[in-house]
Amino acid sequence: MKREALKSEKPRLIDSFGRTINNLRISVTDRCNMRCTYCMPAEGMVFFDRAEVLTFEEIVQFVRVGASLGITDLRLTGGEPLVRRDLHILIQQLAGVEGIQDIGLTTNGILLAEQAQALYDAGLRRINVSVDSLDPEKFATITRRDVFHKVMAGLEAAERAGMSPIKVNTIAMRGFTEEEILGFAQMAREKPYEVRFIEYMPLGADDVWEAQKVLPQDEILERIHAVWPLAPVEEADSRAPADTFRFLDGKGKIGIIASVSHPFCDACDRVRLTADGKLRTCLFSITETDIKALLRSGATDGEIGDALVRAVWNKEPGHRINQPDFIKPARTMSAIGG
Repeated sequence: MKREALKSEKPRLIDSFGRTINNLRISVTDRCNMRCTYCMPAEGMVFFDRAEVLTFEEIVQFVRVGASLGITDLRLTGGEPLVRRDLHILIQQLAGVEGIQDIGLTTNGILLAEQAQALYDAGLRRINVSVDSLDPEKFATITRRDVFHKVMAGLEAAERAGMSPIKVNTIAMRGFTEEEILGFAQMAREKPYEVRFIEYMPLGADDVWEAQKVLPQDEILERIHAVWPLAPVEEADSRAPADTFRFLDGKGKIGIIASVSHPFCDACDRVRLTADGKLRTCLFSITETDIKALLRSGATDGEIGDALVRAVWNKEPGHRINQPDFIKPARTMSAIGG
């Protein structure tokens, strides 16, 4: 689609490729209580100074501006968002913003058992918990933390609190995930969780990323379908990042986020705000808009909204993974927000 000059008397969050943006992912911290091998080095991480991280008040102000322009869905991420003190207070404040219809949270689950009820009471209903192995020893190897039991307890606490949907995210990596596929599928059949396999992407802590490490959607489906037949689910929201499949015998469903083998960029409806206040219009953006500078310099809501509209208009057509001109972002996933 040809880019044309932005002309609109009433600004809307629409990009030059015709995609309407209504989804904002907010990283509330870059700190994490895990050191997953595909995300962080074991030692030596340098985190943002606390003064550089957006305050709750600044986050709410930006969300209020975004909501006035069409943002309806929020997802809080990290780092690990539950290490941010009093996160339930932020959720309560965001739930009160006019126009916000849905708030989700992505967590590693370590602190979920002790916070699940407070999060629910504050207004959180949707939660994603990252679990990369169902084997405690393998889990400890990949996360560098022996906390599998805490994560499982967190899932159970979210269930007791009444959260729904509860989604379990697992990174699909060749040489690691193959023998886990059926175990995760069985979890989706036995528990009220939707398991989502996420293809491994080049956003780790080092410069080593090999396309052959990606365990693609088609192979995951083939392995599960051979044991428990699946059928695709027609989702009400065609912009959802996961392709969803139900078990034909009615026992649950799984999802696959195939960012590498089946990119969904043409339907992307999201932008991201990093913990240090930078707006990114793609997970793999190499440019950012400094929202924090506007917030802290006394910019009006109108000026902040104009910056958001301009950034969205210039949103990238896609991430270009596996293309010759692909450029890996300088930030790692923990510094961008999951």
